[in-house]
Amino acid sequence: MPRGRPAGSKIRQNIVEILHYAKQAHGYNIYAIYKEIFPKVTMRAIYYNLKKGVDTRELKVAQIKKEKGNYSWGGEVERIYYSLGETAKPAGLPVVKEYFDKKSS
Repeated sequence: MPRGRPAGSKIRQNIVEILHYAKQAHGYNIYAIYKEIFPKVTMRAIYYNLKKGVDTRELKVAQIKKEKGNYSWGGEVERIYYSLGETAKPAGLPVVKEYFDKKSS
């Protein structure tokens, strides 16, 4: 057995499952969906796995948008939207499909 950490991550795989049905979403939106479907996770772990997913090409940055609003830090936010990358292998988990079916109706 090779030494070191395994290459995969359960959190990153769950993010891939979410993006399989959502097609495209920004980090906080992915975190909010994740919290409703899967076990407790920190926002920091989600953002770490989004960055790591881009490095491993499981995810890709679809677009970066500057959106105006009334935020505590100012009047503008930069949102990074993610989509599935070329090495992503979504399994099509039924629990995620049910969540998106329920949200769309």
